[in-house]
Amino acid sequence: MDKTKTDSERFFKTLVKKCNKNGIINQNLYQEYDVKRGLRESNGNGVLTGLTEISDVMGYKFVNGVKEPADGNLYYRGYSVSDLVKGPVSTKYKFEEATYLLLFGTLPTSEELKSFVEVLSEKRTLTGQFVRDVIMKKPSQNLMNGLQKSVLSLYSYDENPDNISVENVLNQSLGLIAQMPLLSVYSYYAHRHFNCQDSLIIKTPKADYSAAENLLYILRPNGEFSELEASVLDNVLVLHAEHGGGNNSTFTNHVVTSSGTDTYSAVAASISSLKGPKHGGANLKVQAMFEDIRKHVKDTKDKDALKEYLQKILDKETFDKMGLIYGIGHPVYTISDPREVILKKGAKSLSKEKGLEDEFEFYETVEKISTRLVSKHRHVVKPVCANVDFYSGFIFTMLGIPQELFTPMFAMGRISGWSAHRLEEIINNGKIIRPAYKFVGKHLDYVPRENR
Repeated sequence: MDKTKTDSERFFKTLVKKCNKNGIINQNLYQEYDVKRGLRESNGNGVLTGLTEISDVMGYKFVNGVKEPADGNLYYRGYSVSDLVKGPVSTKYKFEEATYLLLFGTLPTSEELKSFVEVLSEKRTLTGQFVRDVIMKKPSQNLMNGLQKSVLSLYSYDENPDNISVENVLNQSLGLIAQMPLLSVYSYYAHRHFNCQDSLIIKTPKADYSAAENLLYILRPNGEFSELEASVLDNVLVLHAEHGGGNNSTFTNHVVTSSGTDTYSAVAASISSLKGPKHGGANLKVQAMFEDIRKHVKDTKDKDALKEYLQKILDKETFDKMGLIYGIGHPVYTISDPREVILKKGAKSLSKEKGLEDEFEFYETVEKISTRLVSKHRHVVKPVCANVDFYSGFIFTMLGIPQELFTPMFAMGRISGWSAHRLEEIINNGKIIRPAYKFVGKHLDYVPRENR
């Protein structure tokens, strides 16, 4: 072995040790200086850092001035998200309607919705040059990185990328909302083709299809889907479109937007945030957890065996040894997460159509056992509920959506919320967001190099 390389590797290991040693901060100092770690108050509530009219997340009610747990609700511009997804299976364009509401503050009339759908349809395209030069070149195994690369590259294809007027940002945002499914699915097939030797499938979306229908159409080789599949996916996109200004990826968008940067950079920053397993990648952890449970619990209908194994997960004895039952618990919602309630109904309907009722029953049993176990384990007074990630991965699996696309699916919906918040930040011309970090190190006298 090359001695220079060996010395270099040895020195690098020394640097790693230095990094680990010198990066440690006395944990007691966080309490001493009342640091709001994670921008959270001591009671778990988020630190108030801004105002918004876009959405409201409610997990409590006030009775005689006392805060009490309640069934959760999520409002888009004042309208309950539960109402936005109502209607028969044949109802189309629910995601487009929710997007219009988030961006413009009112529910569209039939004519306005029709025109808005046409605008998005016109923008739902990518040039062959872009697909060839950006998506097909060195595709990423993690599609969120590929999605981020594609969004950043769109900057170079925009004639006026740095113009942050409301008119231009809205135009850019509508383009990204329409193109996000194409960027994601095309990146998936590029990855499968070049990294896994699978067939390369690039389909042109249909003008008369909704976002949900086109997503299924361009993803599936035969382009076929049922009315129920499209309806459930439409609801999924609506439920992932927005969740307040304080969630990590949306707050990231506010922070980056406040610096005056371009739309593509702001959205790419949000994508990098969403990629994290503590945020958008959580549904993948749920799926991995269920696979682990199947391996270790022979009879998934045996509630006692399930309870015993789930307790081992909480006790950090098995699975990833993090002590978490993924998909259970939420910092705001208490009795229920409205998104989970809706997705659970969709999962149940799909499971009947797919002949997977036993699998749905398995999920439901784990949900019931886990909420009680987690509540007892954490010694919390407030109720613990399943969250949006618990059933979303199961739904994606039933829809034939590969796991590589699980987190990009989140981005396909959340791009509407990111866009609405970016526009709100620009319209209100706020200050650059700059919280403080207190220095707790020591000031030292400089020592000349020859004397060290």
